Amino acid sequence: MTLEQLRIFVEVAERQHLTQAANALALTPSAVSSSIKVLENRYGIPLFNRVGRRIETSEAGRIFLTEARSTLASARAAELTLSELGGLQRGALSIQASQTIASYWLPELLVRFHQQYPQIELSLTIGNTQQVARAVVDGTADLGFIEGTIDEAALTVETVDHDRIVAVVGPHHPWANGKGLKPADLRAGKWILREPGSGTRSALEEMLKAIGVDVRTLQIALTLPSNEAIRSAVMSGPYVTVVSELVVTSHLQTGLLCKANIDLPLRAFYLLHHKARYKTKAALALQEMIQRRQR
Repeated sequence: MTLEQLRIFVEVAERQHLTQAANALALTPSAVSSSIKVLENRYGIPLFNRVGRRIETSEAGRIFLTEARSTLASARAAELTLSELGGLQRGALSIQASQTIASYWLPELLVRFHQQYPQIELSLTIGNTQQVARAVVDGTADLGFIEGTIDEAALTVETVDHDRIVAVVGPHHPWANGKGLKPADLRAGKWILREPGSGTRSALEEMLKAIGVDVRTLQIALTLPSNEAIRSAVMSGPYVTVVSELVVTSHLQTGLLCKANIDLPLRAFYLLHHKARYKTKAALALQEMIQRRQR
């Protein structure tokens, strides 16, 4: 079994389509099909089910996909190790970060990093806290940045900054006058929240738990997948939400949004790295840049 066969299998499994996988790999569909058949014939097990003109991953294929991804991630790490022996003249750094960090905290750092190391290819993917942690565990991201807490023995977790969470409403909302709010008020409010698993929602749940309020007792009107969507929705109606102050600073300054009188604690921004994986020179350089920023 070769790494090329693994790459072909992973591309087909992720796309569930031979031609699309062939295009992504710059190969012909027949070459991709042949590679899959060689694997299946050699080990005597079907990796895909052919259903009419479609293909779908078999049960064995789904199990094998996890191992194939892990092997490719290890091979990629080995390749990066060799390419960086001569210094930060070549290489790549794959980062996954939760939304607030990716949109408001990290871009300035990445620009500075690129200016200092222009030959390092940077890639940034956005996910929620759980998705970012999973990407670092699986090896699809070298570094992860999250806003929520995680419990994952395979990862090192380092605090790199702090962020203030605020509750905001539109200027005509009854809570816009800054009046003190009781648990009964919170239950009566109409909420728009991020999805479960996001760092922002976790921060709200922790605050509510501290005052004896279960998030399931809130009137959740909408669950939306991005800070920007939530911000726009709250400006459009009688709703309340919690977001990073970074997301709404300009809107608070112009009066498009107002703070509600809900006391939310500071939350940490965390850097994640896999304990067992080689930390590339590019990753170390970015980490050093972050540490200098904190001083």
